[in-house]
Amino acid sequence: MSKKSLVTSAAVLAAAGLIVKILGACFRIPLTNWIGAAGMANYAPAYAIYSVLLVISTAGLPVATSKMVSERYAVGQYREADRVFRISRILMTSLGLIGALVVVFGAGIIADIVHVPGSALAMQATAPALLLVPLMSAYRGYFQGQQNMNPTAVSQIMEQIFRVGAGLSLGYCMLNGTLFSQEYDPGARGAAGGCFGASVGALAGLLTVMLIYHWSRKAIRARIKSDRTGVRESSKRIVKTLVMIAVPITIGAALLPLMNAIDASVVMYRLQATGWDTESAKDLYGQLTSMADPIIGFPQVFMQAIIVSIVPMVSAANRLKDTVELRKTVSLGLRLTTMIAFPCTVGLLILAKPALLLLYPLQVKSAISATPCLMVLAVGFIFLGLVTTMTGILQGLTKQNWPVVNLAIGIGVKIIVTWILVGIQSINIVGAAVGTLCAYLTAAVLDYICVVRFTGAGISVKDAVAKPLVSAVVMGLFVFGAYKLFILTGHNSIATVLSILVGACVYGIMIIKTKGITRDEVLGIKFGGRIASICDRLRLW
Repeated sequence: MSKKSLVTSAAVLAAAGLIVKILGACFRIPLTNWIGAAGMANYAPAYAIYSVLLVISTAGLPVATSKMVSERYAVGQYREADRVFRISRILMTSLGLIGALVVVFGAGIIADIVHVPGSALAMQATAPALLLVPLMSAYRGYFQGQQNMNPTAVSQIMEQIFRVGAGLSLGYCMLNGTLFSQEYDPGARGAAGGCFGASVGALAGLLTVMLIYHWSRKAIRARIKSDRTGVRESSKRIVKTLVMIAVPITIGAALLPLMNAIDASVVMYRLQATGWDTESAKDLYGQLTSMADPIIGFPQVFMQAIIVSIVPMVSAANRLKDTVELRKTVSLGLRLTTMIAFPCTVGLLILAKPALLLLYPLQVKSAISATPCLMVLAVGFIFLGLVTTMTGILQGLTKQNWPVVNLAIGIGVKIIVTWILVGIQSINIVGAAVGTLCAYLTAAVLDYICVVRFTGAGISVKDAVAKPLVSAVVMGLFVFGAYKLFILTGHNSIATVLSILVGACVYGIMIIKTKGITRDEVLGIKFGGRIASICDRLRLW
């Protein structure tokens, strides 16, 4: 049952996440083309600070809520699960208010610290989102604890639709000075308009998930009424447990955006120290953060889907002390991760330059220059995926301190590598990408040691490495050949899109032929019956 649940839950969230990322590209790509890499240098620090503050208020408590609700549902304590949600909702709203106040009154100081003064206005534009998103995340965590991923998926899509629409409209109008004072730099105004879209989206997402909760109240009340366990924890104990689980998770989650915020300072300083002028340094930094990084974000949605799905399942198996089910869930989670990571890495290595030119046609020079960064980050994606999944596994086991320590060590490695390599003028911004790769590699190795130690489950070399890797390599050969053929049309966009489609088809066939995924696993996902039927007719099994 866990296998079907994990695959189905991950598929639902992955589909929603992919839609969200596509919509995000529809937002970020036009904005980047409008204001350029230098203008996006105002957006990147603002979004990095927004991410840090958002992580502080939303990363730990929703996971803690999901975990605690899942544990209580596993033993029929529905009333206590509802109390966990209500208390977490209060805590998250309070944290959101603090985050909003920080950016309203401290944006100028923070912008000066990261050496990008023009980002202050964009930071302030995120304040309403910092207040609303934590409350929305409390509702999502409650539903995730019930292993119901639909409310999260629907609210994510609604949030992104409104974010894109409002962000692009405001970004364009403010860039051209029609909605804001001309005293600000156009790039700063455009970045601020884009950031305010997050606030509009947050409001839409919150209203959506609250409406779904309202529709679900009858079923929730019926479960609570059926609770005959008689268990009642004190509110103080619930708060203490939530905090004990949430704090290390929050610290760990805050490390990545904090690492990006540190990058903004370290990279800019080291580039200018080695002879790059301010504008050139901002352009190089924008290539990494606004061109290469967002592309890595597309396949990352699949990893996020796995972690959100796996935490409540690992928590429930751990609570019931079902070792067999726990190991099955862990092994499947790791296998799904590598099954996604390998083809993404190979595909990005081959199509790095074409993909950048496809997405940023008005920034050709910067897109070409960003190609090495994307290729390095593509290799790092394998380890990023493993870190993401293993963090969820350890959180579900209530071993949430270990991923924090491991990632902190990885970030320490990144800072050293970035400082050294970015300071070499011929390497410049690529050194920051290499530093990120080293961070994920270090954390992945340490996390894997912990997962094996606490669960006894690990990565199957045959099923989780050999089969997807062979399939990805074969796919890569077809993608390379397809691009060389289709580029004869003279259109990079057509060649790139068709090559991606060829790669997806070839990998799908290869992963089935190598038995990297079984027929039962395909049947476990939504519309899996149709997919299996097509494969049967093609005799792929």
